[in-house]
Amino acid sequence: MWAGVECTINRVGDRLRDQLAHAGHYHRPDDAERIADLGVKAVRWPILWERHTGHPEAWTATTRTLEVFRRRGIRVIAGLVHHGSGPIGTDLLDPEFPSLLARHAGEVARRFPWITAYTPVNEPLTTARFSGLYGVWYPHAHNDSAFVRALITQIVAIQGAMHAIHEVTPDAMLVATEDLGFTHANPVLRYQAAFENERRWLTFDLLHGRVTRHHLLWKFLCRSAPVRRALAGIADTATNAAARPGLLGINHYLTSERFLDEEVHHYPTCAHGGNRQHTYADVEAVRVLLNGVLGPQTLIEQAAERYGVPIAITEAHLACTREQQMLWLRDLWQAANGARANGYDVRAVTAWALLGSFDWRSLLTQEELAYESGAFDVRAPTPRATALVPMIQALARGDDFEHPALHAEAWWSRSDRLQFPPRRGLVARHASSAGPARAGPAEAAPVLITGANGTLGHALRRLVRERGLRAVSLSRRDCDIANPMVVRQWLDRVRPWAVINAAGWVRVDDAEQERNACMRVNALGSEVLAQATAQRGIALLTFSSDFVFGEHASRPFVESDHTDPQNCYGESKVESERRVLHAHPSALIARTSAFFGDWDDGNVVSRALASLLQIRDVFVPDDAIVSPTYITDLGHTALDLLIDGAHGIWHLANVGACSWFELTRLAASQAGMDPYRIQACSSAEFGWHAPRPSYSVLGSERATLLDSLDGALARYTLARPWERIARQAAISQRPDITVSMRAHTHARSF
Repeated sequence: MWAGVECTINRVGDRLRDQLAHAGHYHRPDDAERIADLGVKAVRWPILWERHTGHPEAWTATTRTLEVFRRRGIRVIAGLVHHGSGPIGTDLLDPEFPSLLARHAGEVARRFPWITAYTPVNEPLTTARFSGLYGVWYPHAHNDSAFVRALITQIVAIQGAMHAIHEVTPDAMLVATEDLGFTHANPVLRYQAAFENERRWLTFDLLHGRVTRHHLLWKFLCRSAPVRRALAGIADTATNAAARPGLLGINHYLTSERFLDEEVHHYPTCAHGGNRQHTYADVEAVRVLLNGVLGPQTLIEQAAERYGVPIAITEAHLACTREQQMLWLRDLWQAANGARANGYDVRAVTAWALLGSFDWRSLLTQEELAYESGAFDVRAPTPRATALVPMIQALARGDDFEHPALHAEAWWSRSDRLQFPPRRGLVARHASSAGPARAGPAEAAPVLITGANGTLGHALRRLVRERGLRAVSLSRRDCDIANPMVVRQWLDRVRPWAVINAAGWVRVDDAEQERNACMRVNALGSEVLAQATAQRGIALLTFSSDFVFGEHASRPFVESDHTDPQNCYGESKVESERRVLHAHPSALIARTSAFFGDWDDGNVVSRALASLLQIRDVFVPDDAIVSPTYITDLGHTALDLLIDGAHGIWHLANVGACSWFELTRLAASQAGMDPYRIQACSSAEFGWHAPRPSYSVLGSERATLLDSLDGALARYTLARPWERIARQAAISQRPDITVSMRAHTHARSF
């Protein structure tokens, strides 16, 4: 097991983007010890040209980090350029780029002569495509000529850098990395797929000196005399065995296998492209191929057979929910071991993006700081270990790793992965999930969800199912959580690995007159669940509310703030928290705020927009500031924390604060409706009579884990749930949906 951090420094327009700066790494000197504690044998570590040029403090920090790895016996594979185009003043089309990089490489070797493995340029072919062919990264060219020049420049730079390194460290090894995939296509476009499947090898072919006049892509590459001379020089340099790769690094992602289809009307316009002969869509093969993709083991073996040198998977990462990240790492680990068992020299799998990554969903073109968690989640004050950390540690020791979430279905293996009309591609030689048989979803320990028919329970049922986890759902009628005998019977019958308590008294105003009933469900019921799950070693996730806080806040409330509930409902939640943590100290309590979502018909936002569709004016309270929370974001984040083994109280709310009135107006604007038909009213006029804090915004001292409110609203409005509510109202011929809205939304949603 190896490890690495997403370390790209690249340029879009006139702006350099530094992934490790976004991750806060440069202010955390203890990251190196944190990584070393994983027990990995090697680490891909950046000594990037762009960061170190003219910055003595960068050299000091890098020296400190590398000394930790050296002291801990971890081999360093030094990266010098990672999807970059060099410091300002040069780029991938600059003839001086190779000599300038060689100067930096020599400096690195002189400072760290004990480093014996280098990746001078990461993924040259991929970088040339995005910089020279697609125009996404600097220097933003859009033609074959620029693509070829950018690729050749990087290959010459790799050879020059290794020459400079060998002058200091003669036994240094070149670790050449490239994103390796495969292109599938309809019959009409098989010629294009054949071209791309040959092009995918260019980085390794060039470094092995195989691109001569007999190469299948020679005519494509050799469009000028300077290019021919450069290719001849590359091939000549490669005759020296020391200049060729000692190890090939395969970077493979679920997006690496593509499918080309000339029937573009089946696909969104963002997937449309083409060549001089055909217009076609280019999409992820896993989303369209009925019989699946080739998978990593097949691709590993293709590379091993073609070059006969050792192989490593040098990036293993998936931007997804936690159990899917774990399943992807397991699949790549099993693929590597499967290839090794077949006689191929596979050395390692690299757990990649340990500190996560930013803005890769836009290929780094937009500065949204959209974060994808890695093995550590850097949104916490100190990077928080996710469930991937013990998994990496176990694999590094050579042990099997077990976690109930690993019995989930990988989304890339499910039939609902298909987003487009299914096509048939090549039959995979190896299943992508090759390895020892494991319990299927029907045999695995489930998650038990109580209160499954409520707003929150219904959402969690859907999300658990979407994530491929097995769940058993109980309504309040099925299970009275305040009855110890009933709870014990269900736990012993179902034998869950975790319980999610979505049951509770939700009628905030009624609780003022029915205090005992509210306390029985919210406080006693939570306590009974906590006691029973603690006795059986079962994880527990339960939910609390922003109503545990009182008035006079000058900033968002954090987890350690004093509670001061203003109503009976809030008191019941405070008592619930106290009893749960006393009975089950490792329980997870998610405090959240007023939420809106895609599936329930009772939330303020959906019913307000449904009323607008019926050409009715809408009145919404504006006298309380809350943290509106998109229930999909809440559910996914809570489930990730549960899988990670997080405990204690966490504040989970989308980033943003406003009144319900402001929220519904924002949603109406995003939905293309007239927001000014929404009018403000008081809580009392709306039908809310129990005392409520005028400001109950949630912040966090533990980690801000949910997306911005703007981002959540954008995803909510894409689902358009209010249209379903309006249709249902029309069918039932309800005279006034607004009155119905007021009747349903006086309650909290959990």
